[in-house]
Amino acid sequence: MNTELKKQLDEFRSKTLAFSKGELSIKDYKGFSGKYGSYAQRGANASMLRLRMSGGEISKDHLKSIIDICEKYGLNHLHCTTCQTIQLHDIPFDKVTDVMTDAINYGFYTLGGGGDFPRNVMVSPLSGVEKGEYFDVMPYAKSAAEYLISQIDKVKMPRKLKVAFSNSPANSTHATFRDLGFVAREDGNFDVYCAGGMGLNPKMGVKVDEKIESKNILYYIKAMISLFCEYGNYENRAKARTRYMQDTLGYKLTEEYHKHLKKVFDEGGLEINVNSEDITKKGVVCELSSRRIIPQKQDGLYTVKFHPIGGNLHPETVKRIYETIKDMDSVLLRVSPDETIYILNCSGNEVQSVLDATSDGGEKDIEQSVSCIGASICQQGLRDSQALLKTILDAVKPYDFPADALPLIHISGCMSSCGTHQIGSIGFHGKVKMVDKKPVAGFTISINGSDNQGKEHFGDDIGVIAADDIPKFMIELGKAVTAENMSFAEYSAKKQDAFLDLINKYI
Repeated sequence: MNTELKKQLDEFRSKTLAFSKGELSIKDYKGFSGKYGSYAQRGANASMLRLRMSGGEISKDHLKSIIDICEKYGLNHLHCTTCQTIQLHDIPFDKVTDVMTDAINYGFYTLGGGGDFPRNVMVSPLSGVEKGEYFDVMPYAKSAAEYLISQIDKVKMPRKLKVAFSNSPANSTHATFRDLGFVAREDGNFDVYCAGGMGLNPKMGVKVDEKIESKNILYYIKAMISLFCEYGNYENRAKARTRYMQDTLGYKLTEEYHKHLKKVFDEGGLEINVNSEDITKKGVVCELSSRRIIPQKQDGLYTVKFHPIGGNLHPETVKRIYETIKDMDSVLLRVSPDETIYILNCSGNEVQSVLDATSDGGEKDIEQSVSCIGASICQQGLRDSQALLKTILDAVKPYDFPADALPLIHISGCMSSCGTHQIGSIGFHGKVKMVDKKPVAGFTISINGSDNQGKEHFGDDIGVIAADDIPKFMIELGKAVTAENMSFAEYSAKKQDAFLDLINKYI
């Protein structure tokens, strides 16, 4: 660990202990600790730490490191995030600096995990193995991540910058509406989008260039940082995100971006050369049938899909996965933007043991729903999204609806969209609902969100449903879809009026 970082961690320890003693306000501590990927949990009784992992990729060694950290400090709650990271929760304040130090020594980078800094670089989770992908974008994303990390202590931006790479029109990283997105093309180049984002006042990204050579991506990142530093709002944190530059610059956004781009190209020195690592593992054909098995483009190799309920992991599950895959050649994990964990490069004769090790995950679509950590832990949260998801799953379980009768839903505790509710076919975000002139816990329901490239659409807000009524609504929806012998996708497309009538019954 370098000397400068050691000094920063000493300061982090000092301020964390001061906060735990009530000597530092929640606001002041949050403004400081976010840089290190750590925040106080609601109630200020414990802390969390976000492990930065480019593209959500976790090697077997890193997986073992997470297990070792959890066992050493007695941690029992991990959460997969929609930014492809893993968060460690319920860390005592007097231990969080030690946990962070160990994580750094194990090769994790936590700086920039929060606060006004570039965030974890996102990548399509099956990049390099997905059938039909345009090309493997992971090597470029890793170069981008290294560059962004190098800028954390050099540039003070208005607020966080989220960079994403997509390998196909599935657009699972939402690259066309992130702060900066590199979208793969069939010709091996990228289109570039910027100034998009979800949350309050969401905006689709602006295409600022197309057919750019992949070796030049760092120029585009540096130009975006420069543009954001010049035109980002330093005074109003609520508007200190790149998407608000669409309002301040309007049609001049692309022009201004290219001014900064020309400057950084003139400065030079940022070309990269990357090589995708070919997978040489010998495959074996898999005879099994499961919704969780994904054939890779490499013959005889497969990815196993594992969705921990609500994105929540217990270290024992992580340990079970590690013990299963530790001797499997080339196998690695990736966390996806929908909190799913993909276990890549399994040969056909290895798939069954991986399925067994991950049998406690979601099988049906509804069980693979996305939820932010929720208001029981998050200081910003308005509603407990995790509790809502659990209540829904408990309510629908006795009916044993077909696997695709109820959709994967997205739940955010507030408008920040950490549960990506704005791109769900059904999304919920925390709200207050007035019933008999009294406020009750509620969630706004939105429908028809999509992140598919060319069909991007933020969900349409329909109204607010009382939290207690949402499980009833989901049961009735499951019955209606099942009665029509359709999937939810078919039902919502062909029976739109009936679907809206059902929603209106509850709002």
